[in-house]
Amino acid sequence: MGSGVMGAGLTSGSMSSFPAYPSPAIQRVADRLAALGHAHAPVMLDDAARTAQQAADALGVALGQIAKSIIFRRKSDERAVLVITSGDRRVDEKRVQALVCGAGEKLGRADAEFVKAQTGFSIGGVAPLAHANEPVTLIDRELFRFDVVWAAAGHPHAVFPLTPQELERYTGAPVHDVVQATDA
Repeated sequence: MGSGVMGAGLTSGSMSSFPAYPSPAIQRVADRLAALGHAHAPVMLDDAARTAQQAADALGVALGQIAKSIIFRRKSDERAVLVITSGDRRVDEKRVQALVCGAGEKLGRADAEFVKAQTGFSIGGVAPLAHANEPVTLIDRELFRFDVVWAAAGHPHAVFPLTPQELERYTGAPVHDVVQATDA
């Protein structure tokens, strides 16, 4: 087994009761969550969860409950575009491009260096909030299938739970259908 959540699990807390974290990126997320009045501090996983599947396995939740953060590069202004979607879905880049780019503009892939420079987080730990530079953000409606989702908290070992409604409120991002069609 070996993988799991370290510590006492989920507890309510305020900024003063959130623990100190081993990474400035996790601390930045914890501070933002506390400032928002979020009830749950980030939790540390025993093993790194660089993929949605690894996070779901470590937490014992459905893959779709992982709110994965995918970063694109808007080529017209080099701005980061963050798409937050369910771990069991694939982002449809054309749908995202239609929402965030003007006529004739393109959306590109973001490399690790761009992601780190724009968000302050490394790939595998990109949180949906507390970015170094505020990205254009979209939330996929598929997350609303779940009562609770889990998002990265600034590091591959750190995650936090929230509702899709809290995610929408905390980020101020619009909700759209931005994933590829599924065989259902």
